[in-house]
Amino acid sequence: MTPPLTTSDLSTTKTRLKSLIDGHLEDTGGLLRLSPTWVPRSFLQPGLRIKLHPDDTYAYGLNRGGIDERWFGSTTETANEGRAADEGLSYVIVGNERFTLRDAIAESGADIIGKTMWEKYGKWPVYSKFFDNMGPIPHHMHQSAEQAALVGQEGKPESYYFPPQHNNVGNNFPYTFMGFEPGTTRDQVRKCISNWNKGENGILDLSKAYRLKIGSGWLIDPCILHAPGSLCTYEPQWGSDVFGMYQNLVEGREVPWSLLVKDMPKDKHQDIDFIIDQLDWDKNVDPNFKDNHYLEPVTAEKGEGYHDKWIVYGKVDGFQYFTAKEITIEPGQSATIKDNGAYSLIVVQGEGFANKLRLNCPKLLRFNELANDEFFCTESAAKQGVTFKNTSLTEPLVALRYFGPEVNPNAPAMGAYKHHSF
Repeated sequence: MTPPLTTSDLSTTKTRLKSLIDGHLEDTGGLLRLSPTWVPRSFLQPGLRIKLHPDDTYAYGLNRGGIDERWFGSTTETANEGRAADEGLSYVIVGNERFTLRDAIAESGADIIGKTMWEKYGKWPVYSKFFDNMGPIPHHMHQSAEQAALVGQEGKPESYYFPPQHNNVGNNFPYTFMGFEPGTTRDQVRKCISNWNKGENGILDLSKAYRLKIGSGWLIDPCILHAPGSLCTYEPQWGSDVFGMYQNLVEGREVPWSLLVKDMPKDKHQDIDFIIDQLDWDKNVDPNFKDNHYLEPVTAEKGEGYHDKWIVYGKVDGFQYFTAKEITIEPGQSATIKDNGAYSLIVVQGEGFANKLRLNCPKLLRFNELANDEFFCTESAAKQGVTFKNTSLTEPLVALRYFGPEVNPNAPAMGAYKHHSF
């Protein structure tokens, strides 16, 4: 059988999933091979660092906007207006067939994500993505679980890591505004929202920008304003696409009012007090904001020829929503890495194997091309240990992987990097 090269070589199926999944897991050693999932944003300018061919930046059409995101291990649909029916969903590739990861987990839930997570959530509740823009994006927040429930959605804490392999250039503005300066008043914010249609609303005048450092990251609670800068970001987060944009002009581009209120009840769309109350005031004006949100890598495990680091850790309101690690295998070396639960992985450099699955980091991908750089690891395979082998003689094999809620109780606490050295 000729190996499929593009999605056109695959047929989409919703039948025989159990047998396809079981056979595939046997062939790969407990891993589900995934195809690239590209997502456009109509209100942003792509940063062109996620290895998508430049001719395909507008593959969804100019009216849909440029592709500036690639989603990993996703069972979450985008909230884009006019989106394709499966936009944002990851697909599993088995031979010349494909099916969504969401359908796979619905079919074999506990066997893939583990009994505990399946019984509590009934789905894979998180996802991650590359988020890649030429410049800054609007000062915005993501609703809490309680706020999002008002419109039938889920809230979204999220995290950032800035991988060196995707940040050879910093693009136009590698700084992120976060929260408000201590001492900011509610009346000042109210004036910004009230002046939405009068020109630049000045909300960034109330905030502070932090210079983004490659190889570092942040953990961002719901209800905290942030205006991400122009580094390419790896973003483990909760499985939701809710947000509210509080800035009305970015680099001269208009942000419509509809993007401020899209995930708020319709009868509150003109209620400025309700809109301001969506913000967690104490967290936004926290004088120790950086200490409570900034991340640098911490060693998880290190041995001959390999180094595994925590890149996302910490809790939001005492709860661990997700964590993430970066594994590096030196040329010609191998290592077996055991983890506490299922995870999604993306290769950012090099080539080799994970168990019996071939890995290769592509230099450039067309919109419909398949790749060997992404997989989903079942809980049982993670606990037994995945053997990573670097087949290159010259280049490290580097991969990022993220985990679901409460999987890693022994992960570092926020601020652990201050007391750690490699």
